[in-house]
Formats: sequence, structure tokens, C-alpha cells
Amino acid sequence: MTASRTPPGAAEIDALFALAEREYRSGRLDAAAEALRKVVALRPDIAEAHSYLGNVLQAQRKLDDAAVQYERATALKPQLFEAQANLGSILRRQGKLDQAVARYRQVVALRPDLAPPHNNLGSLLLGQGKLDEAVAQFGQALALHPDYADACNNLGAALRMQGKLDQAVARFEQALALKPDHAESHNNLGTILWEQGRFDEAAARYDRAIALKPDYAEAHYGRSDLKTFRSGDPDLAALEALAADKKCLPPGKMLYVHFALGKALEDVGEYGRAMEHLLQGNALKRREVEYDEAAHQRHFERVAAAFDSALFERFPAAGDPSPLPIFVVGMPRTGSTLIEQILASHPQVHAAGELWNLDRVVQSVADTAGRPVPFPAWVSALTADNLRRLGQAYLASLPRLAGDQTRIIDKAPSNFFYIGLIRLILPNARIIHTVRDPVDTCVSCFSRLFNQGQTFSYELGEMGRHFRRYYELMAHWRSVLPAGALLDVAYENVVDNLAAEARRMIDYCGLPWDDRCLSFHKTSRPIGTSSNVQVRRPIYRSSLERWRRYEAYLQPLLTELESCRQPK
Repeated sequence: MTASRTPPGAAEIDALFALAEREYRSGRLDAAAEALRKVVALRPDIAEAHSYLGNVLQAQRKLDDAAVQYERATALKPQLFEAQANLGSILRRQGKLDQAVARYRQVVALRPDLAPPHNNLGSLLLGQGKLDEAVAQFGQALALHPDYADACNNLGAALRMQGKLDQAVARFEQALALKPDHAESHNNLGTILWEQGRFDEAAARYDRAIALKPDYAEAHYGRSDLKTFRSGDPDLAALEALAADKKCLPPGKMLYVHFALGKALEDVGEYGRAMEHLLQGNALKRREVEYDEAAHQRHFERVAAAFDSALFERFPAAGDPSPLPIFVVGMPRTGSTLIEQILASHPQVHAAGELWNLDRVVQSVADTAGRPVPFPAWVSALTADNLRRLGQAYLASLPRLAGDQTRIIDKAPSNFFYIGLIRLILPNARIIHTVRDPVDTCVSCFSRLFNQGQTFSYELGEMGRHFRRYYELMAHWRSVLPAGALLDVAYENVVDNLAAEARRMIDYCGLPWDDRCLSFHKTSRPIGTSSNVQVRRPIYRSSLERWRRYEAYLQPLLTELESCRQPK
């Protein structure tokens, strides 16, 4: 932490630096900060003084003040890579990922020979979903430092998100070979085992991670999904102890504890306390995410305005005629994973999970100068040739099918924005829209911590308004699309009459019936969504009208959903 002296240095400046260093090393942070404030008042041009003061303020958990000092240090001396890195770390903790990435790119440029900056930049890119870039950074970190367990673990996490599970497992195991007490690798192996339905093995990994690191919030959250809590459960007591110690975890970690407690306390029937923790967890998460509600509303309006019935009359069958894709769309937590699992139990169907391929195709549209044009601004200029090419681009992006498979499921829920486009570019694709009671849907979203996206779901009023706009857009699609363009499947109907609903979906997809669709819970495949545990069990009814347990807390949501709720 020793700061560099900047000659010529007045004796007073040197004395203050020395005092700050002594006080810092003795743990007297207030006195150290005071000495450094005097330095920057006397000599505001000393970049190292601002950086050192930032370090002290960061140790005091005054992150905003520390960031200001690092900003001043890097403005005076951009090559001060430690200040750049510290500022990047604070920006990351504040949820400002774009700014944090920019800082760490500067750090990597300044010191390309150091492995940790590559690893940290990779972690930021991973958080942004830029998987290929993240993998490259982790690879560079390991090229510089082959025994870097953290980089091995992070590379495994990126490979898991790319769907390369075997390679991911190999990296986690490599990290544990290098460092057997690497709690993060145990946790990440637990997540892969969870996705594969190997729940006992997953729980053992989570237990090991928690034994190594008792305040490991993510492992507590993962374990909470795998068990049914009972009164007196020591795991519940551990969660409550973590929640009670307000200083043991930063907000970005504490939110996992609150979500885990929401689930645990619901298990034991303490619904009021469960909702209190869910409200706290969601409030913490809402501070982390960037959600511009007004911009989202404008997007809904633009999409609806761009697609009218005349557009579909002009292009009745202009896209690629392939019947390969089955799109499962709708709000999260409406039974989409259940529907996917039923369909995936058919031998001719491959479930590819939540693909974002259509997003990438849409984002690839550019003007004559090669500049990207946002969707749906270019819809009015589409030609039959454009539609065919877009359909072909999407099909080319899909994974290859094996054996007798003839259909592939794309289960990205937000593809409901693209329903009109799907009909135009792939007129023979099947679109299954999953629906559920609006309040149950939103309460289920509110009780889950999503891996990515769904930024609307962490405040009850915002979520209610998002649901209403989605509901109105779906009504628009039904009004302008040709008959039979999509199939609505209600979660409640599947629960009440699985056989009839399963046959209806299989028939809609143009496939012969197969009894294995009724034994969907026996189908073995990796599932990465939060419904993983539920869809590996036979149909159950306990989630119907679950929202009534929390009715007293839901007025902001109920008010927004009033126009969407059907009378009983």
C-alpha cells in the first residue's frame, strides 16, 4: 500500500504520507484518511495520493468516495494500473459493468503480462454474457499462469454457459486438483450436477462448498433449491444467522441469502417472514440491475405498431419453409420448462434450451453503410428475399440434430417479442405460448433469482406493468396473425389434464403420438432453468394459486394486473 513519492516533495507532504502509512498499517483508517486528505488538499496533482486515499476509503467500505479518488488518480496518471483496477472493481460491485469493463481493458493494455487482470476482465465479460470474449481472457490468464485455480474455475463457468458441460467439468476438476479447498469449484460442479438432475451429488458439492466457506451465499442458495426445509433445520438456522449479521456479506451476496430464506420459510409455512425476505432480496437485486421501464414500454409499442394484419397478408409464405423449429415463448415461470420437457420426451424432438440465436439474427440487420438498425425499425422495408435470408440465417445457427430427431425447441421466453417476425421468416415453425394465472406467474418470478435478464421482475409494480404490456402484445399477435399461427397452452390445464394437453401439443407440432411424453419426469437431459427440480417430478398441484399465501403484500402488483385477470 506504500505510495510513491513525487519529487520535489515538501517535508510536510512526506510527513503526512508517512503518518498515513503508519495509521493504515495500525488499522486506524480514519486517521490515515485524514492525513491523505491533507496531502491532496496541499498537492491535488499527486495521482498516487488520490489512489492511496481511495484504498483507505475502500477499506472503510466508502465505495462511492473511493471511486471519486480513483477517478482523480487515473485522470492525472492513466498508466497507474492499480488505480484503474481498483476503480474497475468498485464499478463492478456497483453493477456498472460497462464502465468496469472499460477500466479493465485499460488495465490489461497497461499490463498484458499479468494474469489477474485477464481473469478479472473475463469475469466481467462473463457477467455481460459475452462468452467468447470471456473464454479468451480466461485462456490468456492460464497461458500466463497455468496453475491459476481461479481462472480454471472461471473458464469452467464460461464453458458451462456455452453448453460445453464436459469441458466445464474438466476445468472445475482441474481447479480442484490445483486447490482442493476451492469452494467456488465445488459450488460450480454442484450447479452442473443440479442441471443434470443428479441432485444428491449436487447437494454434496454445495455442502462441501459451505463447509469450506460458511458464508458462501450462492452455495446456500443452490442448496436451498434441492431440499424441503423443516422447522429446526440447521441449514435454515445457518441462513437466518447470515441474514442477521448485516455486515458479514456485501449486498450483492446477501440477496442470495434472502432468496434462499424466502424459499426455506415458505417450506415451513412461515409465509409472512418468507415474503419479508423476498422483498429484501428483490430490493437488493433491483439496485444491481439496469432497467429503464419507459424504454421497455416504448419497445412494446414499436413492436405492435410495426406488425399489422396487412403485413402478413402481403407475405403469407415468403420465409424459409422448414418445419424444424418449435418456439416455446411467454413469461418466465408459466410452465415453459414443463412444456419443453414433455415435448423433449418425444424421440423426434431435441430441446436446445433457452437459445438467443434469434436475438443475434435480429441484431445482425444493418443498413447499406453496415450500421446496425434496431428492431423493429427495419420491418417495414422487408422484402420476400430478406425474409427468406433471415429464416435461413436462424436455421443455420441451430445445433445439428441426432438420429431420428426432426424438430428442435428454442425456449427463450422473450421470443414473444418476435412472434410476428417468426411467422414471416419461418411460416411453418410452431409457436407454443405458455400461459398461467397472472398473479401466480408474477409471484413465482418474484420468488426466483434469475441467472440473467428478467430485469423487470424485482419490483412488484414494475413487474405488474411489464406483465400488462406483454398481455396486450399477445392480444395484438392473436388479432393480426393467421388462424393457427400459435398455440396457447395454460399451465393449469396441463396440471389438470396432462394427457389431453400433451396430445394437443404433439398434434400441433405435426408429430405422431408417443407415450413417453406422459412420463416426462423420467427424461434425462441437462436443464439450466430454475424449474429444473420441479420438472423431474410427476405433475403436482401445490403451485396453483400459490399467490394467495402472500396476498396481503401484493397490492402494488394486484393493482397493475387488474385488467389482465380473468374472472373465476
